[in-house]
Amino acid sequence: MSKDAKNVPALRFKGYSDAWEKRKLGELMKVTSVKRVHQSDWRQEGVPFLRARDIVAINKNQKVKEPIYISRDLYERYSEQSGRVTPGDLLVTGVGSIGIPFLIKTESPIYFKDGNIIWFQNRTLDPAFFYFQFTGNSIQTYILSTSGKGTVGTFTIATGKQTPIVFPKKTEQKLIGSTMSDLDNLIAATQNKIDALEQVKETLSKNLFDQLWRFKEYSTSWKENKLKDIVSAYSGGTPSANIRTYYGGHIPFIRSAEIHSSTTALTLTQEGLKNSSAKLVKTGDILYALYGANSGDVDRSKINGAINQAILAMRPSKENDSNFILFQLMRMKNKIVSTYLQGGQGNLSGRIILALNLDMPESTSEQRTIGRSLQLLCELISINQSKYSQLESLKKSLLQNLFV
Repeated sequence: MSKDAKNVPALRFKGYSDAWEKRKLGELMKVTSVKRVHQSDWRQEGVPFLRARDIVAINKNQKVKEPIYISRDLYERYSEQSGRVTPGDLLVTGVGSIGIPFLIKTESPIYFKDGNIIWFQNRTLDPAFFYFQFTGNSIQTYILSTSGKGTVGTFTIATGKQTPIVFPKKTEQKLIGSTMSDLDNLIAATQNKIDALEQVKETLSKNLFDQLWRFKEYSTSWKENKLKDIVSAYSGGTPSANIRTYYGGHIPFIRSAEIHSSTTALTLTQEGLKNSSAKLVKTGDILYALYGANSGDVDRSKINGAINQAILAMRPSKENDSNFILFQLMRMKNKIVSTYLQGGQGNLSGRIILALNLDMPESTSEQRTIGRSLQLLCELISINQSKYSQLESLKKSLLQNLFV
């Protein structure tokens, strides 16, 4: 084991203090690929055949789009020549988004595209430790620095063999690997919970607004209302003249891309607000993005601030529930964008939005019950999204401090 004091991570498990060993991956394991499979041999079922983009999707916990396979017979014949991946091996993307690892965890047959994916036949390092060390700054920085100066970088077998890795004794590897694996599993479980809650929200919203589901104490018919008849609405204007005069104050200036945020990149001075057509909004007002890539987005303002003409601000009358109207408008976004923007980026007008017909209960109580139910779901989703972000931050910190 090397005595180089530099090869020591910032964070250690109790009982471990010696320096880590530094080697090249080609000295520790075979780095190779497989026999080429031609596109004519691709099938719609059989043994999974991975491309680089498939590994990228898996790494992001996304579903593989248009998965492809090869026949079992071809797999058996080619595996006799190239070998079979086994648990602990690492497949790493060599083109496109290079250096993305995929850890083999089972004996299930799998094949991959030669030249696009590098195969590390790991029999030396703890599999989880190897995987997470590969995602860390040290190896990723090396991969990027040696990928070539062309427009499309590559990670090759030759580069893979020269890739440096620093590692401790096997017992410490296992502790680090299991800790990071547990954290990764928790992150994945949190994302799954968020996805499930989003699906519940979508289902609940559809059935409540289509009146397929009704809370049992309500039975009266709903009626259509034009949005302009149930809200007070206004837009602002863009501050003009000397920008140094108008920006740099303490009044948040909300642009259309910032309607979901509690912070803004720009602020107005009192003088700027006075001498411009920007309008003030209050926390809780409904903000509707009219311009830009997020046209059709709607949210409740999280701050007191000022808006320009790219945002329509609305404040419902006392007889109507703000949450109910907000979620109705959220649900209508796709229809509005496809109707008025043909699904692309563009501008909406406040006149079009205010002319929308909303189907609503006459009972304010029913509006509030529906609005509150959906709001509670949104709060629960937000809590889990915050938890997810915190877990990702923890993972990033541990990758920086548990590894050399």
